[in-house]
Amino acid sequence: MRNDYTVEIFKKDRRLTKGERMVAQIDFVNVTKDGLEKEMAKQYGSAKFRYAIFETMVTKKNIMTGVEFKERYDTPYYCSPSSETYFSM
Repeated sequence: MRNDYTVEIFKKDRRLTKGERMVAQIDFVNVTKDGLEKEMAKQYGSAKFRYAIFETMVTKKNIMTGVEFKERYDTPYYCSPSSETYFSM
């Protein structure tokens, strides 16, 4: 099934506390997850890199109205209508 995905690419870096740093965040439109997985493994499959694949848009529910909506996967919690914090600001 074709969908929109976002890939986050990390490079190992022992100078940082986490041991890695984000190098790129790339959006792909209308691709299959298997095809994307193969392509990323080919390009970033070495021991120096790590990648994570996410669906770009996720479905959530507005806590005030109960209506479902789509938002980007990396939207901060306090900026999402699915949290109490959003409505208390």
